[in-house]
Amino acid sequence: METAHRDYSTISPTAKSLLLLKGVTAIPYAKEAAALMLAPHPYLVDKESRDLSFWARLVHFEDRYWSINQLLEELPERNILELSSGFSFRGLETVKQPGYHYIDTDLPDVIAIKKTFVAALEKQPPAGVLELLPLNALDEELFMEWVSRFPEGPLVIVNEGLLMYLDDTEKEKLCGIIRRVLQQRGGYWITADIYVKRDAATNEIKRDEQWKAFYAQHQIHEKMFDSFEAAEIFFRKMGFVADKMAVRDHTRLTGLPHLVESATEEQLQKMRQMGRIRATWRLKPAD
Repeated sequence: METAHRDYSTISPTAKSLLLLKGVTAIPYAKEAAALMLAPHPYLVDKESRDLSFWARLVHFEDRYWSINQLLEELPERNILELSSGFSFRGLETVKQPGYHYIDTDLPDVIAIKKTFVAALEKQPPAGVLELLPLNALDEELFMEWVSRFPEGPLVIVNEGLLMYLDDTEKEKLCGIIRRVLQQRGGYWITADIYVKRDAATNEIKRDEQWKAFYAQHQIHEKMFDSFEAAEIFFRKMGFVADKMAVRDHTRLTGLPHLVESATEEQLQKMRQMGRIRATWRLKPAD
């Protein structure tokens, strides 16, 4: 596939849907931003709902968000570049602390809306530096330009919800860009996008019709890794080694009690038997 001819803007609508989903959780600024997204209409969530697919999706994305924080917070690096951040406000939360320089990027239409949200959500001047900049992560020239805005020292590149949209050629290109940056600057890459293929029946529980259509449109299942072992082989081939893997923290998953209450014992057993379908890895250049 020629990446120059691909329209990545079709990915953006799901960022809006994901924000409305995350608004139910304790993820920083998610509820407030969801309200801004729907204004002047109220943002209403039925927490008494027994829609199993809704709660399963919510727990999945809630876990994905916190898994990045788990691997990020223990690092000393204070330069952070987030790719394809959508309507996540990890950067706004991070720069409450002094010493951080956080560059938050996504496609131009998302960043334009997000800037208005940040202006509304920011209650006091940040202690650190937050920049919101437009970026297609496969645009190496602009990628390098934004990296040059950081002060001296190593950086951490993070992404949540990007690799599953990329085919093998695009994944390889992104890996090449990130590896060159980290070889020059030092630091890590934290990706929450280690998704592995499962049979269609296994995935049904987490998708409604809108998500099924979106998955089909972008061939997301086909772009997942065949297995965690295959993912490790791929990254090794790209010049990375896994430094650490996140461990699910059930105490952070506010949707988990609702999921359990909404499922039958048979459905709960089926979910337990599924095993992992996603992981978050902290990677570093192999040499």
